[in-house]
Order: sequence, then structure tokens, then C-alpha cells
Amino acid sequence: MEKRRVVITGVGLLSPLGIGTKTNWEAILAGKNGIGPITRFDAHEYPCRIAGEVRGFNPSDFIDKREIKKMDIFIQYAIAAAQFAVEDARLTFSPSEADRVGVIIGSGIGGLNAIENTHKALLEGGPRKISPFFIPSLIVNLAAGHVSIRFGAKGPNSAPATACSTGSHAIGDSFKIIQRGDADVMITGGTESVISPLGIGGFCSMKAMSTRNDEPQKASCPFDAKRDGFIMGEGAGIVVIEELGYAIRRGATIYAEIVGYGMTADAYHITAPSEDGEGAMRVMQLAMRDGGIAPSDVDYINAHGTSTLYNDKTETMAIKKVFGDHAKRVAVSSTKSMTGHLLGAAGGIEAGISALSIHNSYLPPTMNLENPDPNCDLDYVPNACRKSAVRYALSNSFGFGGTNACLLFKKYEG
Repeated sequence: MEKRRVVITGVGLLSPLGIGTKTNWEAILAGKNGIGPITRFDAHEYPCRIAGEVRGFNPSDFIDKREIKKMDIFIQYAIAAAQFAVEDARLTFSPSEADRVGVIIGSGIGGLNAIENTHKALLEGGPRKISPFFIPSLIVNLAAGHVSIRFGAKGPNSAPATACSTGSHAIGDSFKIIQRGDADVMITGGTESVISPLGIGGFCSMKAMSTRNDEPQKASCPFDAKRDGFIMGEGAGIVVIEELGYAIRRGATIYAEIVGYGMTADAYHITAPSEDGEGAMRVMQLAMRDGGIAPSDVDYINAHGTSTLYNDKTETMAIKKVFGDHAKRVAVSSTKSMTGHLLGAAGGIEAGISALSIHNSYLPPTMNLENPDPNCDLDYVPNACRKSAVRYALSNSFGFGGTNACLLFKKYEG
């Protein structure tokens, strides 16, 4: 049976760069930065006191005020980004089609804010202070649940929680569901909001975060020799993907085609990538094999690029091993230099950015690349976007536990 073709028809972005897809894309092309001092709580005792917060978000713009208290902010972000994506796709469907429209939206951690706030209420006032909405406000799958309820999508519904690979796994799994014929449309991606005392404190205790508190806009500097850790971001990245014929019949705009998906495990360490980059190598190879292309066909890689010492060096090594001589000709960039690391939402945001890059023929920059690391010697599109046609693009996501995902996108050519 011939595989069905799958295309991206809607992109919904909400990040430290702004609320809405157009705002985010314009900020990325301008090389803007969304990192600043933490305002959600008093962080003066923390080694890292900066983050990429979503500013100006009003949940009542997207959600009935009576419903807001039933959901943690990561769910609110997912609903907003899904609304942006569905509106961008101009997606409507009849009740008879509802079981052919699914939702897969994941989160790396889920409702940490709800857990912290409710535990405080419990300690101060006892168990009667626990809201009946506490559990549904925090569990990871309620982002997908609320979005399916909002739009009446009765098809496949799931919620991966694979650390920083979550968003890419959600989109890849959705791609395969459509490809094999189990749905025609999927609303999919990732969402995250854990800029909280425990969220920041936990990563600080691992010494994984930057401490360049006096230079917040320069602190996320992937592939730079002075990088000293990642900067946490928050938000959501959701895309609408469809079977090609379904999209054509309803006259949808097609941003890009999804043609490949890879999943691997390092089987090495709970937090560190394998030293030889073997898992990262294989996941890129699997995505390209799934898409039926050679490494020399790839024009652009949206890197995982976290601004940590080990990730950036290891990812560069993996790219060089996979692409050989072509590695020097592939454009590679990390948009985390502008958004920070959105954890479970990163793959969703970066898939949307990759699709827009292909559609608009622009390569996003890696900002703050001022002191190149000798171990990181590829074309990282430093400090300014670049006009360039892109036929094939990869998007990498690597998560704690050694869980890796890679998506392969292609310019839609009919």
C-alpha cells in the first residue's frame, strides 16, 4: 500500500518572542531575543535568575473565564497555540468527519505550577484546600484533551512526555497516524511552562543552566565557546497537519510536506548525551531513510542546539559523521538562541519555524555566536537570518534519558 502524503497547513506559535505566529516569525527574522530576568517568583537566591517568559499572555483572550481555573498554564498555552494553528489553517470539519481529526500534544513535565501552588495550600489549610480541578489541571494529556474538546476532534488522541523530544515525537507520531490512514487531520505539537521555584531550582541543582545573569540577552549562545548552560523558556508550538488530498480539496495553504521521522535511544545516561553522538547520528539517518533521501539532499538543520557544553559539541560531531563532506555545506541554526529552551514545547516551536523557513525561503539565525568554539565549526547562520531556498530540512530534538527524535520536512512541490 502506498504511503499517504502529509502536509503542514497551519502553524501556531507562542513563545518568549511573542504571542502569535506572525509576531514570532518576524522576531526570529529580526534576531530578537526573549530572555530577561525572572518575574514569576523571587529568584535572587538561585544561580540562574533569567528565563524566557511569555509576556502579556491573557488566558481570557482564548478561554472562558470560568474554565481558566481548571487548567495549569501549560494547558492554556496549548489552547492558544492550537487556536492560532487552526485559524491559520482555516480548518473546519463536519461532525461526520470528527473521528478523522485527532490531537496529539505533549509536555515534558506538565502542571508543575499547579503542583507547587496546591501543595502550599495543603500545608497552609489542609486537604479541604485542594481543588477538585487539581488533577485535571496538571496531568500531561489534558492539553490534548482540552484542545480536542475545543474543536470537537474525536480521532486519535495522545500525549507523549519524552522530555525535550516531546514536541517532535508528537508531530512524528501524528505524521505516521495520517500516513497509514488512521486519521486525515492532526492538531499536534508541544507545550510547557515550568518557570517556577522547583522548575528553575531543579535544573540549577544539576548545573545545567547559564549563570550569565547580567547579560540575559546574550546568555543563550549555542555553539559559542563561552556558552555555560541553557536558558529555560516556555510556550507552545502547535501545527495542523493533513493528508495531502484532504488539504487540496479544501484549498488549504501548504507550508511544507513532512516526509520522514526517526526515533532512537542513546541507552547511555539519564541526562548526558552519548559521547560519540551515536543516538543523534542514527535518528537523523532514520529520518532521511524514512523520507527516501540522501544526506547530500539536506539544505538546513534546525539544531537541538541548547547552549550547553556537551549537547552542542556532540550534535556538531553527529552532523559531521552523518553528512561527511556535505556537513560544511548544510546550514545549521539554533533558534533557542532567541527563545531559550522550551523543553517539551521545543520540538513543536522548531517544527513550525522549520516549515516557515521552507515556505518563505529564509534561514533563521543562531544569535550570540561571537566566539566560535573550535569543536563547533559548521555554518550556524551566525547573528543574522539568510535568504536561501530550502528543499529539505531536518529538525532535531534530544531529551533526557537519551530519547531522540528527528523530523524531515520538504518543500511542497505538488
